[in-house]
Amino acid sequence: MNVPTKLYLCAAMACCGMISARSAVPERFADSVRMDEVIVTGSRPAVNFRNLPMSVSVVEERQIERRFEPSLLPVLTEQVPGLFITGRGVMGYGVAAGAAGGMKIRGVGGEPTSGVLVLIDGHPQYMGLMGHPLADSYQSMNAERVEVVRGPASILYGSNAMGGVVNIITKKGQADGVYNMARLMYGSFNTLNVEVSNAVRKGKFNSFAALNYSHTDGHRKDMGFGGWGGYLKLGYDFTAHWKAFADVNLNHFAASNPGSVTAPLIDNDALITRGMTSFSLDNRYERTSGSLKFFYNFGYHKIDDGHSPGQPSPDYRFRSRDRMLGITAYQSYRLFTGNQTTLGADYQRSGGRAWNRYPDRDEQLADKTLNDVAVYLNMQQTLARWMTLNAGVRMDYNPHFGAQWVPQFGISFPIAPETVLKAILSKGFRTPTIREMYMFPPQNPDLRPERLMNYEFSVTQSFWQRKLSLSANVYYLKGDNTIQAVFDGNRPINVNTGRIENYGVELTARYRAARSLAFSGNYSWLHMEYKILAAPQHKLYAGIDFIRPRWSVSTGVQYVRGLYTDLKAPGTEQFVLWNLRASWQASSVVELFARGENLLAQDYEINAGYPMPRATVFGGVNLRF
Repeated sequence: MNVPTKLYLCAAMACCGMISARSAVPERFADSVRMDEVIVTGSRPAVNFRNLPMSVSVVEERQIERRFEPSLLPVLTEQVPGLFITGRGVMGYGVAAGAAGGMKIRGVGGEPTSGVLVLIDGHPQYMGLMGHPLADSYQSMNAERVEVVRGPASILYGSNAMGGVVNIITKKGQADGVYNMARLMYGSFNTLNVEVSNAVRKGKFNSFAALNYSHTDGHRKDMGFGGWGGYLKLGYDFTAHWKAFADVNLNHFAASNPGSVTAPLIDNDALITRGMTSFSLDNRYERTSGSLKFFYNFGYHKIDDGHSPGQPSPDYRFRSRDRMLGITAYQSYRLFTGNQTTLGADYQRSGGRAWNRYPDRDEQLADKTLNDVAVYLNMQQTLARWMTLNAGVRMDYNPHFGAQWVPQFGISFPIAPETVLKAILSKGFRTPTIREMYMFPPQNPDLRPERLMNYEFSVTQSFWQRKLSLSANVYYLKGDNTIQAVFDGNRPINVNTGRIENYGVELTARYRAARSLAFSGNYSWLHMEYKILAAPQHKLYAGIDFIRPRWSVSTGVQYVRGLYTDLKAPGTEQFVLWNLRASWQASSVVELFARGENLLAQDYEINAGYPMPRATVFGGVNLRF
């Protein structure tokens, strides 16, 4: 068996849970995107990266672990070009006004985020009423890897995938035996993080369990955050061809918002509980593979809107319960040589109830449910080993909005073992949320879905036995019907009057200079015909990793320019962030680590009126046994 074939099989086995991503590549460093890597998010069944026409970034487990960061999102902001995630403090993104954790890919995402879809193992994750993900629910300790599709993925995932998809692939028991891990971290502003996890594999059974607790006082008064989370995943391999897993994830956190520096708030607090459970039955044969999945998400929110200094406290409290359940099934067939045809169907039901609670009564804001059903067909055909065609269509039906047709066509040219050219034409869409249609001014029940077309060309090239890998993407996005609030007399109202016209370039590079030394970088340039909040014109990251058997040092610099924090204010934000991390393996069980962030003590904002913390430092210990 030749080396490329071995690597391909290792990557495929990693995606199927047969071996860990860590053991799939023997080198000390794994490339951000390997030409032979198998991707699951862009196609649902596992597909070789060379044959996938869209742009996908992969953040591996080792990259996540070396960051020593409780939350996944700061890691993704550094490692993925074109992706930007807002922040407001040292820990805790929060919810409602002043919240952070808003995601945009190539300037598409919405306010709040509802145009970028977050998945956990392929299951949608967002609040049923508001339509946006909950950023504080995504911990790094649960993630084996993250795949980010940059550009529309509505053909597979429907609404909310208009800008792209972030798929968090969770850990599982890999090698036979019992493996435990614990982390204790403490640092600036009385920030504490405690994590414990357990992975088991015994015969056909495997499991992964994790618990975490986080707390910080925050870098501003009344900006505290605290919460805990738990995750349990159980898997069983019935045969070599049939496998199943079930999981449950529960998070509970409290966040305080002091308001902007120009409009401070008192008692603006939120108490949030989020939960998720799912079941998946997977099959894999030589000529066919597929999956049947069920998922259910739920949440309970208790929010005090607070009040300005000197003003009385509101006599009501906001409450909401939301839910989302769904079933998805797909089966992929190899009808003939070089072919992979996937037929799938999705059903989703989301909604909930929101109300203001007064001392003597409840004022209902919304009690709505939306249903959605879809079928799709996607075909991949390789011709003479030098060209792969991808074509598909999705019909997505919602009784409120009618049918949405989503076509996609792509082509991939692996013109040499180390060179791949790709092009894609894809459509994305987003249906309005219950919040936009029925809750709070400027609600409008007559809203229509947003639409977007994406035109993209990319090239990936490796040199020197894949020690150096480069990729470049050029794209053009044009969308209409985007939802904006305008004034009708003295009354604000949501209408489908906005437009998107963005184009840009994305570059990534990784160089493995030696067994212990690696360089990585990415850059994205975004041109916006129409101003977009929280989407920088320039984003650059350059990093160095130096890893020895017992110690490691990694550092990175991120440069952001042309960031709009307020569309009504003149000028944009610009800053340079320098982060540094180091670890020492004191024994086979004990690893000590330290990390520093914004070591240049930059004074900057991402959310208008919310200055970010200056230099911060953290230290801790990892235990593995």
